[in-house]
Amino acid sequence: MTIFDQIFGNSKPATPAPKIRFGRFSDSYHLAAQDAAFDEAVQAFSRGDFVDSYKAFFDYLHNAGEENVRVWREKEDIGFELFQGSKKVTGFANGRKFYAVAIVARANSLQSSFMRRLLDENFELKYSRFALTPANEIAIVFDSYPVDSSPYKLYAALKELATHADKHDDLLIDEFDALEPTDINIRRHLPQAEKETKYRYIKREIETDFGILDNGKLHPGQYATGFTYLLLYLCYKLDYLTKPEGYMMETLERIHRLAFAKDGKNVAQKNLTIRKEFQKLLDRPQEKFFKEMYEVRSTFGITTPIDHEKLALIIGQELPNMKWYLEQGHEQIALAVPGYIVSFSLFYYALPAPDKEFFHLLLQIIEHTYFDELGFRSFVRNGRLEKKAICHEISGITERHCKACPHMQPDVKMLVWNSLPQFAESYLHMVRTLDLSGCA
Repeated sequence: MTIFDQIFGNSKPATPAPKIRFGRFSDSYHLAAQDAAFDEAVQAFSRGDFVDSYKAFFDYLHNAGEENVRVWREKEDIGFELFQGSKKVTGFANGRKFYAVAIVARANSLQSSFMRRLLDENFELKYSRFALTPANEIAIVFDSYPVDSSPYKLYAALKELATHADKHDDLLIDEFDALEPTDINIRRHLPQAEKETKYRYIKREIETDFGILDNGKLHPGQYATGFTYLLLYLCYKLDYLTKPEGYMMETLERIHRLAFAKDGKNVAQKNLTIRKEFQKLLDRPQEKFFKEMYEVRSTFGITTPIDHEKLALIIGQELPNMKWYLEQGHEQIALAVPGYIVSFSLFYYALPAPDKEFFHLLLQIIEHTYFDELGFRSFVRNGRLEKKAICHEISGITERHCKACPHMQPDVKMLVWNSLPQFAESYLHMVRTLDLSGCA
């Protein structure tokens, strides 16, 4: 029995959680075997054993449970395929050459508009390049001689190729009518009930925040910063909780870029621009949302690693901004501040594993209605926080990471249970004070 159970009592065994994925894929959580494989690849490359280096390198890329990499032998060649989102990268490697390609889209007719766009894109790429196949397919290609194909370079090059292929298929097809999708690789279509729940949540949350903007007591121009927290929390939580693909994913990423762009606009003007992007999602037909609700496999993460100390600094810098709104009774905007901290961190960073679990738990508590609709365990009943269930979950996170992080002991006495905003504020203070030093 843990100290949490001694204090708060044992909770009843929870029903199994639905198998629903949240958030962006990260390749930061490597197993020891993967790190050993990369070291082996580096050593083999140093010896000039290029084929052995390639084999070990692909072992490193294989993520447990993802089924994201497949490798086979073809006489002197190594054939391979790896998945990044809805795109598949294929290629071969031998003692003479390393070659990789991903098909992005098919052109019904060759037009100068998209070909000029691809030419411009090539100037931005460091390792790979866009090309046109004899079948009028837009491809992105990387090749290299073995002596110049160290594991470090291969990782950077394949990541560039794969992530650009996955991103540009949606962007190019949406922008140019002459292009059509091809070679779409979907791991699993979501169940209809899950699609409907996610769609209702997307619509409901956007409409709710629009209602606060239009009918709230605060003027959007005078208190623009508070509404920025509200809109950005909306953006990042939709990304994490609904895990969109295609058009919606790009819209949310565009909102992120607009918010932080140095374009001379003030905060209120940016809020209006961001609102227009959300309006596009509201106007989008349900069937188009459903077409983009599927699971994919990934090899490369696009989030930036961050350690706990820097995360604690972010919490310390942002959290005080909720104080005035909380004191004045504007609870929805006050709650958006810790919501923003958590959801932005999950959107932009590859968090330490314990921090990621603690942040997910807070989102599950704040967005309890949505999680209830998905069939997850409830941490809020009749508007009241379930103290025992929450502390039991904190205990579970602590136990899962006790070997890797022996000094991590969350102080649940710091938690304030009076209201959801106060709880969220105290919860982030608790996370901020965690000791993750010595984590393996």
